[in-house]
Amino acid sequence: MTAATHSTLFPQVPETADAVLDGLDPEQREVALALRGPVCVLAGAGTGKTRAITHRIAYGVRSGRLQPATVLAVTFTNRAAGELRGRLRQLGATGVQARTFHSAALRQLQYFWPKAVGGELPRLVERKVQLVAEAAARCGIRLDRNELRDATSEIEWAKVTQTVPADYPAAVAKTQRDAPRDPAELSQIYSVYEQLKRERSVIDFEDVLLLTVGILQDRHDIADHVRRQYQHFVVDEYQDVSPLQQRLLDLWLGDRDDLCVVGDASQTIYSFTGATPEHLLNFRTRHPEATVVKLVRDYRSTPQVVRLANGLLSQARGRAAEHRLELVSQREKGPEPVFTEYPDEPAEAEGTARRVRDLIAAGVPAGEIAVLYRVNSQSEVYEQALADAGVPYQLRGAERFFDRAEVREAGVALRGAARAGGNDPLLDGADDLPAEVRAVLSTKGWTTTPPTGSGAVRDRWESLAALVRLAEDFEQAKPGATLSDLVAELDERAAAQHAPTVQGVTLASLHSAKGLEWDAAFLVGMTEGMMPIAYAKTDEQVEEERRLLYVGVTRARFHLSLSWALARSPGGRAGRRPTRFLNGLRPGSTALGARGGAGGGAGIDRGSGTGPGTARSGTQAESRPRRRGPVRCRVCGRTLTDAGEMKLMRCEDCPSDMDEALYERLREWRAGRAKEISQPAYCVFTDKTLMAIAEAVPGSESELVVIAGVGNRKLTRFGADVLAICAGQSLEAGSGEDGWDV
Repeated sequence: MTAATHSTLFPQVPETADAVLDGLDPEQREVALALRGPVCVLAGAGTGKTRAITHRIAYGVRSGRLQPATVLAVTFTNRAAGELRGRLRQLGATGVQARTFHSAALRQLQYFWPKAVGGELPRLVERKVQLVAEAAARCGIRLDRNELRDATSEIEWAKVTQTVPADYPAAVAKTQRDAPRDPAELSQIYSVYEQLKRERSVIDFEDVLLLTVGILQDRHDIADHVRRQYQHFVVDEYQDVSPLQQRLLDLWLGDRDDLCVVGDASQTIYSFTGATPEHLLNFRTRHPEATVVKLVRDYRSTPQVVRLANGLLSQARGRAAEHRLELVSQREKGPEPVFTEYPDEPAEAEGTARRVRDLIAAGVPAGEIAVLYRVNSQSEVYEQALADAGVPYQLRGAERFFDRAEVREAGVALRGAARAGGNDPLLDGADDLPAEVRAVLSTKGWTTTPPTGSGAVRDRWESLAALVRLAEDFEQAKPGATLSDLVAELDERAAAQHAPTVQGVTLASLHSAKGLEWDAAFLVGMTEGMMPIAYAKTDEQVEEERRLLYVGVTRARFHLSLSWALARSPGGRAGRRPTRFLNGLRPGSTALGARGGAGGGAGIDRGSGTGPGTARSGTQAESRPRRRGPVRCRVCGRTLTDAGEMKLMRCEDCPSDMDEALYERLREWRAGRAKEISQPAYCVFTDKTLMAIAEAVPGSESELVVIAGVGNRKLTRFGADVLAICAGQSLEAGSGEDGWDV
């Protein structure tokens, strides 16, 4: 046996059934020993729920109490199912089926279809968008790509909630759902979509569940066959079960109750897809004799992070809140969560990038850091800030801002309008640059009022609105700028962010962060209107937003930062407020109507407030940046708002005393260093920073370090080279350091 067999990559299979139980805490052990259902495991974030249920199955198999072929474990993603299978193999429990609901149903449907219906199973349509488009066209309704995505999502929601086309409008009204368009129109599209599928003998993924349910209901012989095959069921993430999935599970079970469910109502964040925690919350009502085990020992996060998470839920309302779990951290103490208030969004992004860079310098791997936000359109400013700071990043669950289809389309439209100039009738009446941009983007879906609800149409609007805001900021920074100037600015930004993808800091929405964890998590944009999101109107919608924030907080193992900006842009009206969910938990705030010590565990000094640019951690100020005052052009004295101009300390149009030859030498040096360290050029210095250096011509480290974009870290790595070039000295080839310490 090789040494590798005993490594963490190849853990040794437990020798006996009892050895499977080694290392489990008392509650996890109780789960593992509860081999007969019904069993309900209420598992908080980071409490080892997967460990508990896999050891339960493995112990049952290894002890001979469960036959592996009779066990079916179901979850919601292929990744989670794969993890279950991998852990069961490591525990010596081979032969157990671990699948998603859809894959388990599809396997049964393929097997029983010839017997139940005859012939071959209809072809499965993996992407239903084209059929939805045809259905809409038959109804005389024209949908763009984003409207198609939303209509498709609504059809999926209707089917998993077992709502037929005729009942869709009533279901929308009953659930207070924000439909992306007139429910009567969507009902019509849904009806014709179903008709098209029948005409073409195809089915979709929701049909897989529906047809399996139908066969099991109508054919008792087939239902009995399935029940003889599978006698023990385990359901992970039970809070996310839809009514249709629950119906399928009931049919699998029949009149038996050998079922183990695992979930946490406080992590229900996908109700818009049809998920509901009601089945978890009602489990003990349906099964009064159920064994109930609570997992509250948190092995992921420090006591400081756990206190804040518990504080968030202590203020929650509603049925899910009544069943919340009070987590108890099993880790050593760590740093207090940091609450940071910034004067504006660019300052928040730059401040976050600085703190990320500091953590990396302190030894935290870039891949163990995440910046989490509410909507994907927030990513652009953080992509830019991290790029300017020389920090590699990767996006999860979304395209880069300038790669998004609507942003590319908007760029084409703006470029065309810029070329047409005054000959474009679309720009008639537009008296400044922002007005021109709004006029052009109005043809692409931008409106003065955001669309209601969430979905692809809202996402598209958010991206276009970000471009409108950028145009407003650009006009403020460069009065008299033309549409061509803005297009050039967009091209420059896009080029900077199209660098080769490298492993780095994760940028992700809070929804896509579910199930993941990092050493450090930065939760940004924590203002009213973004958290909770503006279109969360009902009490239940607001509470789901609180749960979303709870999920975000519990992603952090050690370092947790929450931040917000008082204004959108520099010099703007500071009218924003931090999210209500942090009332009583952040410095200087009071819990409104909170129950029993909402924030007591977070160790926060409520007696002291935060001002712009102030970070608070516990009772001490931490990483306290200077209060940001106006930055003025060193040539004309005008207040600067553009980040690039602020680096140069002058207006773009003001006379420059830059040494052009020095600038070119710096660019040549940067290209060589970037190639040596296998990183994009901007990771060494951005163009604006090189221009600032060529204008200042620093002669010492103290003069170089104060230039925006340099800082102590880059001074240490590149300072000697830069100062030598500024002094007119030549550098030997390959004199730089090898590698790139991120």
